Amino acid sequence: MTEWLERHMPKFVMAPSFVAILIFVYGFIGWTAWVSFTKSRLLPKYDIVGTIQYDRLFQSPRWETAINNLYVFGILFIVISMFLGLVLAIFLDQKIRVEGVIRTIYLYPMALSMIVTGTAWKWILNPGLGIEATVKKWGYENFTFDWLVNPDMAIYTVVLAGVWQSSGFVMALFLAGLRSVDEEIIKAAQVDGIPTWRIYSAIIIPSMAPIFLSAFIVLSHLAIKSFDLVIALTGGGPGYATDLPATYMYTMAFSRGDIGQAASSAMIMMAVVFTIVVPYLYSELRAKND
Repeated sequence: MTEWLERHMPKFVMAPSFVAILIFVYGFIGWTAWVSFTKSRLLPKYDIVGTIQYDRLFQSPRWETAINNLYVFGILFIVISMFLGLVLAIFLDQKIRVEGVIRTIYLYPMALSMIVTGTAWKWILNPGLGIEATVKKWGYENFTFDWLVNPDMAIYTVVLAGVWQSSGFVMALFLAGLRSVDEEIIKAAQVDGIPTWRIYSAIIIPSMAPIFLSAFIVLSHLAIKSFDLVIALTGGGPGYATDLPATYMYTMAFSRGDIGQAASSAMIMMAVVFTIVVPYLYSELRAKND
């Protein structure tokens, strides 16, 4: 009996978590997928009517704006975060004296929630309180920095806050990659007279391709599901100029009472995440099996 308990105890311990995940994660994913093919509005309906919700979704100007904003935000957020993260990592890789202090400063924003980051940047970018008001107090009365209330520029404030939040995390990933490179290879290149910039561009950075891919996957996931940062910083406005798919889904579900639209937009978001993550997981599993 004792041996039987020892052998099966892990299963009993894990069973509640497994059941909870099965119901509250995969069960609700399945429920959302089902509802997305119905005429659900304020309350869910379960008679499948086809792709009517997806037809409405792709005909919605607001959804089109949300997708366009996701392209702008996602591309700028990922590219700038990876570039800054790499530059900061290379800088710290020079083993400067105050590396610990600087690394802490760079990583500090990642310890904050997106709500805190959005609220802080909302104050900083507010024309009446932040940068614009401060510069005007210095005597530059004609200075303007109204991105937060400018529909054409508001999405870039989301990019700015997101990059500030995430570039330190990317720096940590790249710094770990840089420190894992065999120093003997670097020393041999230095003995051959290869300049430092060439060592990084031709030897070190290419060897970090898996880390670049991991950073890309993480940042892509953050970009696609960005919600709290937008809500705290712009609320999706002015108008719906900074709407993203996640804020669109929330608005449809809880403000407009349109569960069918919320479900269809959620399924599109999940499909995009799967498109990015599944090939990555497949390549990782295949590499381990090989």
